[in-house]
Amino acid sequence: MLEAIVCPEWEYRYYSYDSCWGVGEAMASMRNGEGDDWFLLFGPFGAGIKGLAHESPLAGDAELLAQARRCVPAEFASFLDEPAFSWACMSFCYWSAAGDAAWSRVVHPLAERAGLADGAPELLALLHEPASAYVEFAQGYYECSPPLGAVEAIYRGEPLTPQLVQALNEALLLADVAAEAQQIGYPLGDGA
Repeated sequence: MLEAIVCPEWEYRYYSYDSCWGVGEAMASMRNGEGDDWFLLFGPFGAGIKGLAHESPLAGDAELLAQARRCVPAEFASFLDEPAFSWACMSFCYWSAAGDAAWSRVVHPLAERAGLADGAPELLALLHEPASAYVEFAQGYYECSPPLGAVEAIYRGEPLTPQLVQALNEALLLADVAAEAQQIGYPLGDGA
């Protein structure tokens, strides 16, 4: 939701989310415009994430892709077979089946390549860092400074209000992002 407010033009966004990707599925993605990306699919099976750090020595490694096909459980077929995820170009892959307490990682089958940098720590950082990390990211990428309190409100999932939208982007009204909030599955508050 932050991205939809901070950067209203979808094609220039770093992150996106679609709560209605498929039947019972939602999809999040990151594209930095420099060749790096990741795709995260949520469904009844759990969640799977495939990413590409294009400068990683594992980028496009056929053995790593084959290992993903061997390791990721069959119930993740919609994840593994999704053409939009550009499977031929990957450097990391993780999955977590419904009910799992932790994520599983696809490890390269060759010991000498298993420890190579895959780019995941850098590309996935904002998924687990605090709101202040997003503020820093927005300053560098979008050249704006969203107020930390407003970013924290979005992180907490507080409903969108006219005031919250204006705090994040004074050029937008709640009505400008209401349809996208519904697509994302983000709650709307008073004034929607």
